[in-house]
Amino acid sequence: MSTDSARPAQAGDLTSFALAGGLGIGPDSASAARTSAYELPEILCARYQLEGVLGAGGMGVIYRARDVLCAQFGEPDPCVAIKLMGDELSEAPDADLLLYSEFALTRHLRHPNVVKVDTFDVDPASRRAFFTQELMRGKTLEALLCEQPTGVAPFELQDIAVPLLAALAHCHERGVVHGDLKPGNLMLTDNGPRLFDFGLAQATKGPLSKLPRLSKERFKAWTPRYAAPELLEEGGMISPRTDVFAMGCVLFEIAGGKHPFGTMLSTQARAERRWNQLQAPENLPVRFWPALRLALNLDANRRTITARELHDAFCTVPIGKIQF
Repeated sequence: MSTDSARPAQAGDLTSFALAGGLGIGPDSASAARTSAYELPEILCARYQLEGVLGAGGMGVIYRARDVLCAQFGEPDPCVAIKLMGDELSEAPDADLLLYSEFALTRHLRHPNVVKVDTFDVDPASRRAFFTQELMRGKTLEALLCEQPTGVAPFELQDIAVPLLAALAHCHERGVVHGDLKPGNLMLTDNGPRLFDFGLAQATKGPLSKLPRLSKERFKAWTPRYAAPELLEEGGMISPRTDVFAMGCVLFEIAGGKHPFGTMLSTQARAERRWNQLQAPENLPVRFWPALRLALNLDANRRTITARELHDAFCTVPIGKIQF
């Protein structure tokens, strides 16, 4: 990549090379020095000792790490999670910017059911950018569905749904769209449910909407199974309504063990008018069904329920035995 020393760098120009330049490294040397995930040092920034991979997604890899500095000062639980870009994307010139965007968007969210991120840094030795976040102990909803393939009990469903919907409503009210809601990105931890992995998130309003925009067309990494029809179409963009649809699919699935449209993509389900045939899962309290059914509408213009409204619907208490 060539650079123009006579022109000042703009926000939209920030890349891994610009970041490396801030460390006193030239573009050529930064490119040559970047280390692949397979060659990561055992300790990042002389502080975070990597202990193993916790998970990997379409773009990122998460490691368990020990904060050596905090351990030296007597921290009883010095473990954190560290996220880096995956090996394939780490070589892209804007990989660090993509990772920083995720960090900045997540840091902007202040909610007990949204994963907490701490610091963004670049390891001087490997030239790899990363950020630290809380180490969540528990299991994802994907793992829960494997353990309970027919769905969860009604009281358990409400205990899971209400905090996650509150977290999603908070995101939307702060101008952040998650973009990839699915059982694997929702976790039941020792401290309650958590919404995490904002790798595909975007800011729709507020100061973070001024962050440098990446070409998301190159990173259509969202999960088709939970993608709304408008997202699967040419030029489709994430929005609060696509988040509501994805969360609706997740809630339907954990209530009954099955995806609302089976193995069909939402575009095919829309073409076959499957929304008109939807039946509530047996484990779903009937008082939740009208709101959930609206969230699953395959027509974006008719999917008018917000995350906050869906949350409020799941907060309702039964009135008489008929609504258990």
